[in-house]
Amino acid sequence: MEQALYGQGGFYRRGERPAEHFRTSVHASPRFAAAVARLLAEVDVLLGRPGRLDLVDVGAGCGGLLVEILGSASPELAARLNPVAVEIAPRPADVPEAITWRPDPPDAVTGLVVANEWLDNVPLDVVEQTPDGPRTVLVDPATGAERPGPEPSPADLEWAERWWPLREPGDRAEIGRPRCAAWASVVGRLERGLAVAVDYSHVRAARPVYGTLTGYRDGATVAAVPDGSCDITAHVALDACTAAGERAGASATLLTTQRDALRALGVTGSRPPIEMAHSDPRAYLAALCAAGENAELTDAEGLGGFGWLAQSVGVPLPESLRDG
Repeated sequence: MEQALYGQGGFYRRGERPAEHFRTSVHASPRFAAAVARLLAEVDVLLGRPGRLDLVDVGAGCGGLLVEILGSASPELAARLNPVAVEIAPRPADVPEAITWRPDPPDAVTGLVVANEWLDNVPLDVVEQTPDGPRTVLVDPATGAERPGPEPSPADLEWAERWWPLREPGDRAEIGRPRCAAWASVVGRLERGLAVAVDYSHVRAARPVYGTLTGYRDGATVAAVPDGSCDITAHVALDACTAAGERAGASATLLTTQRDALRALGVTGSRPPIEMAHSDPRAYLAALCAAGENAELTDAEGLGGFGWLAQSVGVPLPESLRDG
């Protein structure tokens, strides 16, 4: 998975545009960026409006989220904003110079870190319960053919027992220990501020028995063959990441859904009153379009079902998330 995604000629290393292969909240509607901008404004107030406010997008893709926020920021905020895109793919030519492009997160952050559909692409191993006990699944990178491998490491076995217990032969666990470490590294870089991870996820009480490993190419799901031809992703055990973030220094935590988080930030799917169609047809059509985009972002069976993990360091959670 590591080589297929990030190795020489890997899916992300060669600069594939994510929007060509799968749809994220950033691609679905500019209202996602607007909600993040509102969250950024709340964090700014909690921090006392510092002279420099960091906005870090981990797994920035083509930089669309930062571009939209930067383009809508007030002159006063833009003068203080330090937008940073963390992405190993080459910098697109149309990204504004004001956005720093780098392959790893800054060592210290005061502000807001957003990781939208990043953790699902942090490589992991798959472990399957066999009649002889748990075994790491080995895969042929050219064909995707699988076979049982060695016993997992003690650390992986300990993680599985706590977060994804295997019971019957054939049961599989996607060992999220590298994701926990990656998230802890993000939280650990926060001097003061908020870190938010957004991803399709599950919790210990409802782990999928056979796992979630999936490939995406050209907008369609494909076999997760690790040959570099497709995105390879697996849902995130955000509850395990929550514990890792707390060990890394998070002082407050909220684990919720995108539906509830975005509604708390003012994104609703409410249709405009039909009377507006007669009194102001253009405004009605615009409001109807907005309602449709908002509904997609908050659909509990789609993007709205994504998990939101928000963890703060040195400040309380923003009021909108606490109230939501």
